[in-house]
Amino acid sequence: MSIAVKLIPDCSSSSKKGFKTGSQIGFQQWFSNGNFCCWYWLLGLAALFMIFDDVNIVAGFGFGASTIALFARVGGGIYTKAADVGADLVGKVEEDIPEDDPRNPATIADNVGDNVGDVAGMGADLFESYVGSIIATVALASIGVAALGTSVTSEALRALPMIVAAIGIFSAIVGTFLVRTGENARHG
Repeated sequence: MSIAVKLIPDCSSSSKKGFKTGSQIGFQQWFSNGNFCCWYWLLGLAALFMIFDDVNIVAGFGFGASTIALFARVGGGIYTKAADVGADLVGKVEEDIPEDDPRNPATIADNVGDNVGDVAGMGADLFESYVGSIIATVALASIGVAALGTSVTSEALRALPMIVAAIGIFSAIVGTFLVRTGENARHG
């Protein structure tokens, strides 16, 4: 969330120079943030597999990630909605102030709620999906090796999903060089 609070003003102020500049700065900043997170998660999973060398222990990490994602998403959603309703009640109903007006102090809570729900909740959800899919694939590979008795080692099959994820990250890096926007671009 602290990264989002720092990046959003940069992107907003660069948008004053034009659509092209604003979209390029926003895309670069958010891509670098997402790319760092994906590498961080991937290296963390690889370290867990190297340290414990047991799919069952690492599966507990996946369950923990799911629990954190659930609480971050649901808790963030509750806080977001409560702050939104509170700001609207105080501003519109009691004082006849427009929505998101700086004169309404509850607007700050509303903006914090948006960050908690949208940034932290979505980030935890993305983390859970990313980690859970890799752990599930590794668990299936380990079961397949044990059941089939193939000549492929368990370590090779365990590394395959992480290699595919790393290739995906590198592909995303290459893809960033293909993103172009024009000054007269339109959405929709």
